[in-house]
Amino acid sequence: MNTHWINPATRLHRDQRGVISILSVFAVLMLTALLGMVMNVGRQIDGKIRLQNAADAAAYSGGVMVARALNALAFSNHLLSEVMALTALMREGRDQQSDKYVPAILGAWETAGRIFQKSPFPKFQRLGSAILQQVPLEQELAEAFSAWAKATSELILPTLELILEQEMIPEFERAVVRAYPDMAQQAALEAALANGRPDHGRGDLCGVVWRTGSNVMPVGGYGEAFRGTIPAIDPADPSHADRRSEARNQRDRLASQYVARWNNEVLWFFDRRARMCQYAVLWRNFVDGQRFPPCGQLKRVLAEYDKNLPHLIRTPRRDIPDGAINQHLDEEFTLVGVAYWNPLPEFAPRIFFNPMPASSVAFAQVRVFVPHRRLVWRHHVPADERFGGMPGNFPPLPPPGSGDTPPPQSTASESWDVGREPGVSERWDLLNQHWVAQLVPATNEWIPLIIQQPPQVPGVNAQQYQLPNVALPMDQVLRVNTH
Repeated sequence: MNTHWINPATRLHRDQRGVISILSVFAVLMLTALLGMVMNVGRQIDGKIRLQNAADAAAYSGGVMVARALNALAFSNHLLSEVMALTALMREGRDQQSDKYVPAILGAWETAGRIFQKSPFPKFQRLGSAILQQVPLEQELAEAFSAWAKATSELILPTLELILEQEMIPEFERAVVRAYPDMAQQAALEAALANGRPDHGRGDLCGVVWRTGSNVMPVGGYGEAFRGTIPAIDPADPSHADRRSEARNQRDRLASQYVARWNNEVLWFFDRRARMCQYAVLWRNFVDGQRFPPCGQLKRVLAEYDKNLPHLIRTPRRDIPDGAINQHLDEEFTLVGVAYWNPLPEFAPRIFFNPMPASSVAFAQVRVFVPHRRLVWRHHVPADERFGGMPGNFPPLPPPGSGDTPPPQSTASESWDVGREPGVSERWDLLNQHWVAQLVPATNEWIPLIIQQPPQVPGVNAQQYQLPNVALPMDQVLRVNTH
């Protein structure tokens, strides 16, 4: 039997040289595949996180710009009324109508003082001397105040009247309504772009802010001609003529409040130390005309510059049915930010591939609103219900760093409790400068439609994105979306 061929085969079976090399090749291939999978998974997770961050940033940036627009309108509405109030004050300083009555009033006091001096009673004699000493001082004070008011009026009044004559403040408000939606869209684009660096071959990350409701379209651009993103109206517009009376009443009421504040400031000394001349009463009457309206400078200013009207909130609360409040909030004060990014090129594409060729899309929702007043510790002292006060007159507060530690134990003369922060308005109108924006759960019913729309904004090539087909109602979208 010929067995010469058996020995080499036997030796081959027993020869283990090179086995490690073969195993190493398979191990390296396996590790390479595992590394490729880990890198692909890591890049996809990183891209998903950055895409969602971009959507959050886009939505929040757009919401913040809308809140800033509302605050700017509220500030300028206050400014408009205050300019009218200051114009009335400066006109009285120019006309000096109060001055001509002061000598007669002080003359009557001087006559009374001489009569008191002739009284047989020492008390009345001292009173008469005090009156005669006070009369020239108050006359000098009235003349000095009048001179100051006239000089101030010469400097300030022309500027104030020019502002009102050219309707600069209403024009500024119209510019705010026109410009801020485009600014909101640009802020969303920039915020999304910042989250898309480096792009790893995906191209620019695009962020777009969308309006919700029956007019789904991107914020800014041509859509603002139909129903603006900023929920405000211009009463001077013929289409809103029915709201002019409301705007006029709001402006007049606020201007009267500012006149009262300015009068309290400039007439402080007359109210407390120089009451005999009645200059404060005369000045107030000629400025605001509360007692004799035809004499009021403010009445004439408001009538002369009647076209200077403040912007108003688009839909007042009285026009919203109780059952439609949530729908109103979704349509007027809610925005949706969407981020678009091309598919991520695979690492080792022959081994791993992305089964979804569509572009990646993420979304977030933001709401603009006026927050409730904050909860604060309130310090109650008998006959003193103030919280805080002027510097140097603060009530004792909890020590720094106490956090939620309760305040000191109350005593018979003082007490502490928790209440809402005083002096902060919660009204949803354009006199409130506390508008804010906040990300909220993305539950708007228009989201499925929005994420299927191409990002039609200036500077963005919408054709580069292949959008997903999400033919699902919102309740089913919520089942797979936790944002």
